[in-house]
Amino acid sequence: MRSFHRFVAIGDSATEGLQDIDEKGSYRGWADRLAEHIAAAQDERLEYANLAVRSLRLNEIRRTQFDRALALEPDLMSIVGGVNDVIAPRPDFGRIAADFESMFTEATARGITVFTFLMPDPSFLNPLGRYVKERAAILADITRAAAESAGVLVLDLSEYPVASDPRLWYEDRLHGNWLGHQRMAEAFADLLGYPGFEHWPEPIGGAPRRVHSLEKIGADIDWAVHWLGPWLGRGLVHMPHGRGITAKRPVPEVVGRRDRVA
Repeated sequence: MRSFHRFVAIGDSATEGLQDIDEKGSYRGWADRLAEHIAAAQDERLEYANLAVRSLRLNEIRRTQFDRALALEPDLMSIVGGVNDVIAPRPDFGRIAADFESMFTEATARGITVFTFLMPDPSFLNPLGRYVKERAAILADITRAAAESAGVLVLDLSEYPVASDPRLWYEDRLHGNWLGHQRMAEAFADLLGYPGFEHWPEPIGGAPRRVHSLEKIGADIDWAVHWLGPWLGRGLVHMPHGRGITAKRPVPEVVGRRDRVA
């Protein structure tokens, strides 16, 4: 099993850690949790930086984070993005493909171990899922092809039924909750070959609560008021993506032994 000395994560809100809130009110997320798993599994110290910023599209991630990440000289790197592109009105799939190919190829050519993930079918959870289902499938195909060409490790969540369990998702129906981020961190640890994480795709005990039709309609309306409406409003006024948000861990920091938690 290979040891890593520096892990750098780039991407959007999923990698930033929304909506996995720690005891201090800050976002934690799967990348933070994964760094803790890696640090716990090796004798060498691990340094970790997270440059991800919510709401960014893939080209913005490439322009604002990728070169900064390479300058930190990681030997492990996560590159995740594209969801904000496919939920936008007119995604440019040609540019998405070019951005993935460029980042994946350059990073792996430097000897960096790179990994990413593919989202499950969004229609199981989100009322807009049917609208973006075809786009999400195209994004997955683009990401998978670019990753295969460059030798990037891929976690395809569509292959695991547990990823579509609503109990892993936050009420905004777009981000994982704390349990979702925990499972993601375990899944990536398993993907990287660390023993003891093979259990991550096991079903959650019990079954999700059944929701009757009227209750579902009410929940969808509440979701539209509290989550969809504000998101559309920001788009209508052309609010810049990630406005006012900076990377939470821009400088690599040692992940201490005290951080060895599940």
